[in-house]
Amino acid sequence: MRKLMKAISLAVLGAICLCGCALGNSGKKEITIYTAVDQIYAEPVFEDFEKETGIKVNAVYDLEANKTTGLTNRLIAEKDKPVCDVYWNNEFTQTMLLQDEGLLQPYVSPKAADIPDAYKDAEGYWTAFGGRARVMLVNTDLLEEREYPSSIYDLISDQYEAKDIAIAYPMFGTTRTQAAAVYAAVGAEEGKRIFQELADRGVQVVDGNSVTRDMAAAGQVAIGYTDTDDAKGAIEDGKPVVMVFADQGEDQMGTLITPNTAAMIAGAPHEENAKIFIDYVVSLESEKRLIEDGFFDLSVRPGVDAGGLEVTGMKVNLKEVYEQLETASEDMQEIFGDAS
Repeated sequence: MRKLMKAISLAVLGAICLCGCALGNSGKKEITIYTAVDQIYAEPVFEDFEKETGIKVNAVYDLEANKTTGLTNRLIAEKDKPVCDVYWNNEFTQTMLLQDEGLLQPYVSPKAADIPDAYKDAEGYWTAFGGRARVMLVNTDLLEEREYPSSIYDLISDQYEAKDIAIAYPMFGTTRTQAAAVYAAVGAEEGKRIFQELADRGVQVVDGNSVTRDMAAAGQVAIGYTDTDDAKGAIEDGKPVVMVFADQGEDQMGTLITPNTAAMIAGAPHEENAKIFIDYVVSLESEKRLIEDGFFDLSVRPGVDAGGLEVTGMKVNLKEVYEQLETASEDMQEIFGDAS
Protein backbone atom coordinates (compact mmCIF):
# COMPACT_ATOMS: atom_id res chain seq x y z
CA MET A 1 0.00 0.00 0.00
CA ARG A 2 2.83 2.39 0.91
CA LYS A 3 4.51 1.65 -2.41
CA LEU A 4 1.23 2.37 -4.22
CA MET A 5 0.74 5.69 -2.38
CA LYS A 6 4.34 6.68 -3.08
CA ALA A 7 3.87 5.89 -6.77
CA ILE A 8 0.69 7.98 -6.88
CA SER A 9 2.44 10.89 -5.11
CA LEU A 10 5.34 10.78 -7.54
CA ALA A 11 2.93 10.70 -10.48
CA VAL A 12 1.02 13.72 -9.14
CA LEU A 13 4.28 15.60 -8.50
CA GLY A 14 5.47 14.78 -12.01
CA ALA A 15 2.21 16.02 -13.50
CA ILE A 16 2.53 19.29 -11.58
CA CYS A 17 6.10 19.73 -12.80
CA LEU A 18 5.07 18.99 -16.39
CA CYS A 19 2.22 21.50 -16.10
CA GLY A 20 4.61 24.11 -14.77
CA CYS A 21 7.04 23.45 -17.58
CA ALA A 22 4.25 23.71 -20.12
CA LEU A 23 3.20 27.08 -18.76
CA GLY A 24 6.78 28.34 -18.70
CA ASN A 25 7.38 32.03 -18.29
CA SER A 26 4.36 32.89 -20.44
CA GLY A 27 2.06 31.83 -17.59
CA LYS A 28 3.59 34.24 -15.09
CA LYS A 29 1.85 37.51 -14.24
CA GLU A 30 4.85 39.60 -15.16
CA ILE A 31 6.39 41.42 -18.08
CA THR A 32 9.80 42.90 -18.87
CA ILE A 33 9.75 46.28 -20.60
CA TYR A 34 12.76 48.15 -21.91
CA THR A 35 12.11 51.86 -22.29
CA ALA A 36 14.02 54.94 -23.41
CA VAL A 37 11.31 57.11 -21.84
CA ASP A 38 12.41 59.11 -18.80
CA GLN A 39 11.59 57.20 -15.63
CA ILE A 40 9.66 60.14 -14.17
CA TYR A 41 7.06 59.68 -16.94
CA ALA A 42 7.21 55.92 -17.56
CA GLU A 43 7.09 54.73 -13.95
CA PRO A 44 3.58 56.06 -13.16
CA VAL A 45 2.29 54.35 -16.31
CA PHE A 46 3.83 51.05 -15.20
CA GLU A 47 2.39 51.43 -11.68
CA ASP A 48 -1.13 52.02 -12.98
CA PHE A 49 -0.79 49.14 -15.43
CA GLU A 50 0.17 46.83 -12.57
CA LYS A 51 -2.85 47.97 -10.53
CA GLU A 52 -5.28 47.50 -13.41
CA THR A 53 -4.00 44.15 -14.69
CA GLY A 54 -2.15 42.50 -11.82
CA ILE A 55 0.81 42.01 -14.15
CA LYS A 56 4.12 42.93 -12.52
CA VAL A 57 6.36 45.17 -14.64
CA ASN A 58 10.10 44.57 -14.65
CA ALA A 59 11.23 47.88 -16.09
CA VAL A 60 14.66 48.43 -17.59
CA TYR A 61 15.67 52.07 -18.04
CA ASP A 62 18.81 53.12 -19.84
CA LEU A 63 20.55 55.91 -17.98
CA GLU A 64 23.14 56.60 -20.65
CA ALA A 65 23.09 59.94 -22.46
CA ASN A 66 22.09 58.24 -25.71
CA LYS A 67 19.39 56.02 -24.24
CA THR A 68 17.87 54.72 -27.44
CA THR A 69 21.15 53.48 -28.90
CA GLY A 70 22.10 51.81 -25.62
CA LEU A 71 18.85 49.86 -25.42
CA THR A 72 19.03 48.97 -29.12
CA ASN A 73 22.49 47.47 -28.64
CA ARG A 74 21.31 45.54 -25.59
CA LEU A 75 18.36 44.07 -27.49
CA ILE A 76 20.64 43.05 -30.36
CA ALA A 77 23.02 41.37 -27.91
CA GLU A 78 20.10 39.40 -26.43
CA LYS A 79 18.69 38.34 -29.79
CA ASP A 80 19.32 34.60 -29.34
CA LYS A 81 17.95 34.60 -25.80
CA PRO A 82 15.40 37.41 -25.41
CA VAL A 83 14.77 38.87 -21.97
CA CYS A 84 12.61 41.83 -23.03
CA ASP A 85 8.93 41.51 -23.97
CA VAL A 86 8.09 45.05 -25.10
CA TYR A 87 10.29 47.92 -26.22
CA TRP A 88 8.72 51.32 -25.49
CA ASN A 89 10.88 53.78 -27.39
CA ASN A 90 10.83 57.58 -27.35
CA GLU A 91 11.37 57.78 -31.13
CA PHE A 92 10.98 55.55 -34.18
CA THR A 93 14.18 55.12 -36.20
CA GLN A 94 15.91 52.75 -33.77
CA THR A 95 12.70 50.72 -33.47
CA MET A 96 12.74 50.23 -37.22
CA LEU A 97 16.41 49.25 -37.08
CA LEU A 98 15.37 46.47 -34.69
CA GLN A 99 12.71 45.43 -37.19
CA ASP A 100 15.34 45.22 -39.92
CA GLU A 101 17.48 43.09 -37.59
CA GLY A 102 14.62 40.60 -37.14
CA LEU A 103 14.19 41.45 -33.45
CA LEU A 104 10.48 42.30 -33.52
CA GLN A 105 7.35 40.24 -33.99
CA PRO A 106 4.05 41.63 -35.26
CA TYR A 107 1.04 42.45 -33.12
CA VAL A 108 -1.87 44.56 -34.36
CA SER A 109 -3.46 46.20 -31.34
CA PRO A 110 -7.22 46.86 -31.51
CA LYS A 111 -6.53 49.96 -29.39
CA ALA A 112 -4.60 51.44 -32.32
CA ALA A 113 -7.49 51.28 -34.79
CA ASP A 114 -7.96 55.06 -34.63
CA ILE A 115 -4.24 55.81 -35.20
CA PRO A 116 -3.59 56.89 -38.82
CA ASP A 117 -1.80 54.38 -41.03
CA ALA A 118 1.20 56.74 -41.33
CA TYR A 119 1.99 55.90 -37.69
CA LYS A 120 1.65 52.11 -37.86
CA ASP A 121 3.67 49.39 -39.50
CA ALA A 122 1.61 47.78 -42.24
CA GLU A 123 2.25 44.32 -40.76
CA GLY A 124 2.00 45.34 -37.11
CA TYR A 125 5.67 45.26 -36.13
CA TRP A 126 5.38 48.61 -34.32
CA THR A 127 2.80 51.20 -33.38
CA ALA A 128 3.54 54.91 -32.94
CA PHE A 129 1.68 57.20 -30.56
CA GLY A 130 1.95 60.67 -29.02
CA GLY A 131 5.17 62.63 -29.23
CA ARG A 132 6.50 66.04 -30.21
CA ALA A 133 6.72 67.95 -33.47
CA ARG A 134 9.08 70.20 -35.40
CA VAL A 135 8.11 73.83 -35.15
CA MET A 136 9.28 77.27 -36.23
CA LEU A 137 9.61 79.42 -33.11
CA VAL A 138 8.96 83.02 -34.17
CA ASN A 139 10.00 86.09 -32.21
CA THR A 140 6.96 88.40 -32.03
CA ASP A 141 9.09 91.49 -31.39
CA LEU A 142 10.79 91.00 -34.75
CA LEU A 143 7.93 89.77 -36.92
CA GLU A 144 4.28 90.75 -37.11
CA GLU A 145 1.70 88.00 -37.53
CA ARG A 146 1.28 88.76 -41.25
CA GLU A 147 5.02 88.17 -41.64
CA TYR A 148 5.11 84.72 -40.03
CA PRO A 149 6.45 81.90 -42.23
CA SER A 150 4.04 79.14 -43.20
CA SER A 151 6.32 76.69 -45.02
CA ILE A 152 9.86 75.43 -45.02
CA TYR A 153 10.02 76.90 -48.52
CA ASP A 154 9.64 80.37 -47.01
CA LEU A 155 13.04 79.92 -45.39
CA ILE A 156 14.74 79.61 -48.79
CA SER A 157 12.89 82.59 -50.28
CA ASP A 158 13.87 86.26 -50.18
CA GLN A 159 11.20 86.89 -47.55
CA TYR A 160 13.72 86.67 -44.69
CA GLU A 161 17.39 87.47 -44.38
CA ALA A 162 19.49 84.34 -43.78
CA LYS A 163 20.98 85.77 -40.58
CA ASP A 164 17.47 85.88 -39.07
CA ILE A 165 17.00 82.09 -39.33
CA ALA A 166 18.60 79.40 -37.14
CA ILE A 167 18.54 75.62 -37.50
CA ALA A 168 20.38 72.88 -35.63
CA TYR A 169 23.00 70.86 -37.50
CA PRO A 170 20.97 68.51 -39.77
CA MET A 171 23.46 65.66 -39.27
CA PHE A 172 22.08 64.99 -35.78
CA GLY A 173 18.88 64.57 -33.78
CA THR A 174 15.43 65.59 -34.93
CA THR A 175 16.79 67.99 -37.57
CA ARG A 176 18.42 64.98 -39.23
CA THR A 177 15.15 63.07 -39.04
CA GLN A 178 13.32 66.09 -40.43
CA ALA A 179 15.65 66.09 -43.43
CA ALA A 180 14.77 62.44 -44.07
CA ALA A 181 11.07 63.26 -43.70
CA VAL A 182 11.35 66.05 -46.28
CA TYR A 183 13.15 63.62 -48.61
CA ALA A 184 10.31 61.12 -48.15
CA ALA A 185 7.65 63.76 -48.80
CA VAL A 186 9.06 65.55 -51.86
CA GLY A 187 11.77 63.20 -53.14
CA ALA A 188 15.49 63.05 -52.47
CA GLU A 189 16.45 65.46 -55.24
CA GLU A 190 14.05 68.20 -54.15
CA GLY A 191 14.80 67.56 -50.48
CA LYS A 192 18.51 67.99 -51.06
CA ARG A 193 17.85 71.20 -52.99
CA ILE A 194 15.93 72.68 -50.04
CA PHE A 195 18.74 72.04 -47.58
CA GLN A 196 21.43 73.06 -50.06
CA GLU A 197 19.68 76.42 -50.48
CA LEU A 198 19.45 76.85 -46.71
CA ALA A 199 23.21 76.37 -46.56
CA ASP A 200 23.91 78.54 -49.61
CA ARG A 201 21.84 81.38 -48.18
CA GLY A 202 23.94 81.24 -45.02
CA VAL A 203 21.30 80.54 -42.38
CA GLN A 204 22.76 80.16 -38.91
CA VAL A 205 23.54 76.49 -38.19
CA VAL A 206 24.03 75.88 -34.46
CA ASP A 207 24.53 73.20 -31.83
CA GLY A 208 21.07 71.84 -31.11
CA ASN A 209 17.39 72.69 -30.82
CA SER A 210 17.77 74.35 -27.42
CA VAL A 211 20.19 76.83 -28.99
CA THR A 212 17.78 77.73 -31.81
CA ARG A 213 15.07 78.19 -29.17
CA ASP A 214 17.23 80.47 -27.07
CA MET A 215 18.26 82.53 -30.09
CA ALA A 216 14.64 83.10 -31.10
CA ALA A 217 13.62 83.83 -27.51
CA ALA A 218 16.42 86.40 -27.13
CA GLY A 219 15.70 88.07 -30.45
CA GLN A 220 19.02 87.02 -31.96
CA VAL A 221 17.03 85.51 -34.84
CA ALA A 222 13.46 85.97 -35.98
CA ILE A 223 12.88 82.25 -36.61
CA GLY A 224 14.43 79.31 -34.79
CA TYR A 225 13.60 75.79 -36.01
CA THR A 226 13.20 73.56 -32.96
CA ASP A 227 10.94 70.95 -31.32
CA THR A 228 7.69 71.62 -29.51
CA ASP A 229 9.08 70.61 -26.11
CA ASP A 230 11.81 73.24 -26.39
CA ALA A 231 9.42 75.83 -27.82
CA LYS A 232 6.87 75.31 -25.05
CA GLY A 233 9.58 75.94 -22.47
CA ALA A 234 10.30 79.37 -23.98
CA ILE A 235 6.61 80.24 -24.06
CA GLU A 236 6.12 79.14 -20.45
CA ASP A 237 9.05 81.38 -19.48
CA GLY A 238 7.16 84.35 -20.91
CA LYS A 239 9.47 84.94 -23.88
CA PRO A 240 8.06 86.93 -26.86
CA VAL A 241 7.67 83.91 -29.13
CA VAL A 242 4.94 81.86 -30.81
CA MET A 243 4.94 78.43 -32.41
CA VAL A 244 4.25 78.17 -36.14
CA PHE A 245 3.83 74.75 -37.74
CA ALA A 246 5.08 74.50 -41.30
CA ASP A 247 3.25 73.28 -44.38
CA GLN A 248 -0.18 72.75 -42.85
CA GLY A 249 -2.17 73.44 -46.04
CA GLU A 250 -4.11 70.72 -47.81
CA ASP A 251 -1.60 70.53 -50.67
CA GLN A 252 1.50 70.92 -48.46
CA MET A 253 3.78 68.25 -47.03
CA GLY A 254 2.89 68.64 -43.34
CA THR A 255 5.39 68.77 -40.49
CA LEU A 256 7.38 66.03 -38.83
CA ILE A 257 5.88 64.47 -35.71
CA THR A 258 8.40 62.41 -33.74
CA PRO A 259 6.30 59.85 -31.87
CA ASN A 260 6.96 57.15 -29.32
CA THR A 261 6.76 53.56 -30.53
CA ALA A 262 5.75 50.30 -28.88
CA ALA A 263 6.86 46.93 -30.27
CA MET A 264 6.86 43.31 -29.14
CA ILE A 265 10.23 41.55 -29.14
CA ALA A 266 10.57 38.37 -31.21
CA GLY A 267 10.51 35.39 -28.88
CA ALA A 268 9.08 37.50 -26.03
CA PRO A 269 9.04 35.31 -22.89
CA HIS A 270 5.62 36.72 -21.87
CA GLU A 271 3.91 37.17 -25.21
CA GLU A 272 0.30 37.45 -24.01
CA ASN A 273 1.27 39.96 -21.33
CA ALA A 274 3.17 41.90 -23.98
CA LYS A 275 -0.01 42.24 -26.03
CA ILE A 276 -1.91 43.47 -22.98
CA PHE A 277 0.69 46.16 -22.28
CA ILE A 278 0.85 47.33 -25.90
CA ASP A 279 -2.95 47.65 -25.88
CA TYR A 280 -2.65 49.68 -22.70
CA VAL A 281 0.13 52.06 -23.68
CA VAL A 282 -0.98 52.88 -27.27
CA SER A 283 -4.58 53.53 -26.25
CA LEU A 284 -6.16 56.95 -26.54
CA GLU A 285 -6.49 57.06 -22.76
CA SER A 286 -2.74 56.57 -22.25
CA GLU A 287 -1.92 59.09 -24.93
CA LYS A 288 -4.14 61.71 -23.25
CA ARG A 289 -2.65 60.88 -19.86
CA LEU A 290 0.90 61.41 -21.14
CA ILE A 291 -0.15 64.72 -22.69
CA GLU A 292 -1.59 65.80 -19.33
CA ASP A 293 1.61 64.67 -17.58
CA GLY A 294 3.63 66.90 -19.88
CA PHE A 295 5.57 64.14 -21.63
CA PHE A 296 3.74 64.27 -24.96
CA ASP A 297 3.14 67.59 -26.66
CA LEU A 298 0.47 66.26 -28.98
CA SER A 299 -1.40 63.23 -30.27
CA VAL A 300 -0.89 61.43 -33.56
CA ARG A 301 -4.66 60.92 -33.61
CA PRO A 302 -6.60 63.66 -35.39
CA GLY A 303 -8.88 65.86 -33.30
CA VAL A 304 -7.35 65.13 -29.89
CA ASP A 305 -7.05 68.20 -27.66
CA ALA A 306 -3.44 68.72 -26.62
CA GLY A 307 -3.62 72.14 -25.02
CA GLY A 308 -4.54 73.76 -28.32
CA LEU A 309 -1.86 71.94 -30.34
CA GLU A 310 -3.10 69.99 -33.32
CA VAL A 311 -0.65 69.38 -36.13
CA THR A 312 -0.95 67.93 -39.61
CA GLY A 313 1.88 65.46 -39.78
CA MET A 314 3.93 64.47 -42.82
CA LYS A 315 1.84 62.73 -45.45
CA VAL A 316 4.18 59.73 -45.52
CA ASN A 317 4.52 56.60 -43.42
CA LEU A 318 7.27 56.72 -40.80
CA LYS A 319 8.84 53.72 -42.52
CA GLU A 320 9.37 55.86 -45.62
CA VAL A 321 11.13 58.45 -43.45
CA TYR A 322 13.38 55.75 -42.00
CA GLU A 323 14.22 54.47 -45.49
CA GLN A 324 15.46 57.95 -46.48
CA LEU A 325 17.54 58.43 -43.34
CA GLU A 326 20.87 57.12 -44.68
CA THR A 327 20.66 59.05 -47.95
CA ALA A 328 19.60 62.25 -46.22
CA SER A 329 22.32 61.87 -43.57
CA GLU A 330 25.02 61.51 -46.22
CA ASP A 331 23.74 64.59 -48.02
CA MET A 332 23.52 66.63 -44.82
CA GLN A 333 27.13 65.75 -44.02
CA GLU A 334 28.15 66.80 -47.52
CA ILE A 335 26.23 70.08 -47.32
CA PHE A 336 26.80 71.11 -43.71
CA GLY A 337 29.86 69.11 -42.65
CA ASP A 338 32.28 72.00 -43.05
CA ALA A 339 30.11 74.19 -40.82
CA SER A 340 30.29 71.84 -37.81
